Amino acid sequence: MLAKTYGSSVFGVDASVITIEVNVSQGTKFHMVGLPDNAIKESEHRIDAAIKYSGFNMPRQKTVVNLAPADVKKEGSAYDLPIALGILVSSKQIFSDTLGQYMIMGELALDGKLRPIKGVLPIAIEARKQGFKGFILPKENSAEAAIVNKLDVIGVETLTEAIEVLEGTSSIKPLSIDTRDIFFTNLNDYDADFADVQGQENIKRALEIAAAGGHNVIMIGPPGAGKTMLAKRLPSILPPLSLPEALETTKIHSVAGRLGPDASLIATRPYRSPHHTISDVALVGGAINQSF
Repeated sequence: MLAKTYGSSVFGVDASVITIEVNVSQGTKFHMVGLPDNAIKESEHRIDAAIKYSGFNMPRQKTVVNLAPADVKKEGSAYDLPIALGILVSSKQIFSDTLGQYMIMGELALDGKLRPIKGVLPIAIEARKQGFKGFILPKENSAEAAIVNKLDVIGVETLTEAIEVLEGTSSIKPLSIDTRDIFFTNLNDYDADFADVQGQENIKRALEIAAAGGHNVIMIGPPGAGKTMLAKRLPSILPPLSLPEALETTKIHSVAGRLGPDASLIATRPYRSPHHTISDVALVGGAINQSF
C-alpha cells in the first residue's frame, strides 16, 4: 500500500514542500531514495526502535521510502516522524483520512519521544502558503510555528500522540497565539539598555549620531574601556523593528537553530559579538552549511 506524508526542506531562509512516499510490498529490505544525507539514511534504526517502543511493528517486508522531488538533496533528522507515520499507514497498522492535510516534521528518539528541530518558522510559512490544514511538530517548537496564523499548529511529545492526532482521538488542541500582541509586548525588551551607561559622554554622543544616521562606528581603546559594553547596548537606541523585519530576523535564527526551546517571535534587534581575530570566511559562516 502506498502512503504519502508531507515534510519540508529549508534552503537559505525559505522552505519547499517534500513529499514522502512510502510503499510496503512483498520482498525484503529497507530502501531510502531521493538524495537523503547520512542523518536521514540512519533514520531507519531510530524509526524501528520508536515504532516498537510505541506498541507497533516495523514491517519486515520490502519498504521503499522516496523523498520527492528526488533530485533535491535532503538534510537533517527532521524527517523521522513523517517517515514513521508513512510506514505505519502503508503497513495498515493505523488508518487516517487526514494524513495529507498536515505538514509533519520531527526527530524521533529511540523511545518514541520527539526532539526539537531547526527551521520551523519558514516551514510553517510555506505550509500555510501551500494550503495545508495544519502542522504537526515537536511541542518545543510549537510556539515558534504558531507565529503563523490560519494554520493549526499541533505540538506533540511522542510518536503515539502524533498517531492519535491523525486518527482523531487526541485531546491536544492547536496552539494559538496573538503575534501582534507578542511583537508589541517585547518590542523594546532589551537585556542591556543604553540608559544604564554612566559617563562616557563623548562616545555616547557618537553612538547616538551613528544610530540616528545609520553610520558605521569603530571604537579604539585599551581593554576594559567599555567598547563591548557600549556596542552591546547600541541596538536599544536603534529604531524598533517592524513586524516584517521581526519575522525575517526570527526566520534566520530559526534556520540557524538559535531560537532555543519554546521561543517565539524575536521583536528586538539582534546583537552578535564575533572575536576580533575572526577570519572573513568564519564571519560569513565558514561554508559549513552550503544551504545558508
